[in-house]
Amino acid sequence: MNTFGENIRMTIFGESHGAAVGAVLDGLPAGEIISLEKVKEQMARRAPGSTELGTPRKEGDEPYFMSGVLNGFSTGAPICAMIRNEDANSKAYSAEVLRPSHADYVAKVKYKGFSDYRGGGPFSGRLTAAFVLCGAICRQSLERRRVTISSRIVRVGQATGDDLDFAMKKEILDARAAGDSVGAVIECVADGVPVGTGGLMFGGLESRLGMLFFAIPGVKGLEFGSGFQLAAMRGSEANDPIRVEGGRVVMGSNHAGGINGGLANGMPIVARIALRPTPSIAREQQSIDLGAMENRAIRITGRHDPCLAPRAQPVVEAAMAFCLLDAMLGE
Repeated sequence: MNTFGENIRMTIFGESHGAAVGAVLDGLPAGEIISLEKVKEQMARRAPGSTELGTPRKEGDEPYFMSGVLNGFSTGAPICAMIRNEDANSKAYSAEVLRPSHADYVAKVKYKGFSDYRGGGPFSGRLTAAFVLCGAICRQSLERRRVTISSRIVRVGQATGDDLDFAMKKEILDARAAGDSVGAVIECVADGVPVGTGGLMFGGLESRLGMLFFAIPGVKGLEFGSGFQLAAMRGSEANDPIRVEGGRVVMGSNHAGGINGGLANGMPIVARIALRPTPSIAREQQSIDLGAMENRAIRITGRHDPCLAPRAQPVVEAAMAFCLLDAMLGE
């Protein structure tokens, strides 16, 4: 299923080496101000070929809007936009030689050999360009509702702490020089979400956010607030005290990450997302030639990011933006 959402719906389409990727954003109320410049700013953060820390593939990522936007406002019709693929190179990909830890094998089985294997096809991170496009539109609606979203990289490989910027760059470049890749953790924070935003059980904020975060290629872990650290605490440590300050109800800490019972509690919503090392690496790996049904060693020669995190930040923020606006429009 390529569609997600309840009050607004996002449909993502396209393939990594096809003509284009794109999105349909349906249900956005008419009259929402949409700055195309702000959309382009967010997309430029994710675009490939702009930094030594990423893939050399170069894409302009210029969105082409076909419907739903007129004179800077949403019309109430579905917003449909495409982003052309202008620098695809399919020579490095094989339908029979399977890349370890990619969707190559499982997609071949699932789709009876007809799946697009070039650059990962519909499983590629390339589709997150359309993801960011939708998130950039939702983000503008949230900002007018005084909700802000930010993110930061808090870990790259073994690098953490105050010197992260320098150490992070070193970890990524060292991995690239070794023909390898490195994993990372991104922390995403939303401030200003109204108390009570969310829903019961499957409609809770953690449920909605979890589903969308895990749709981002490479995401393998997720925690809210103190997350897995809570397993080592007692309730007296883990509970967030409730008190009144200046006539407002506030929490004395934020171990819950801004969410209780699936509903926003007024504190910042804090999520941390773990990204696996990019599976496409130049080092020799063991795989198979499915056509010959033989084991063989391979080196992946395509153009890939040595670390997903730098370009994944706007994608994670886009997921947060879409989910929060979807939930808030249902209130």
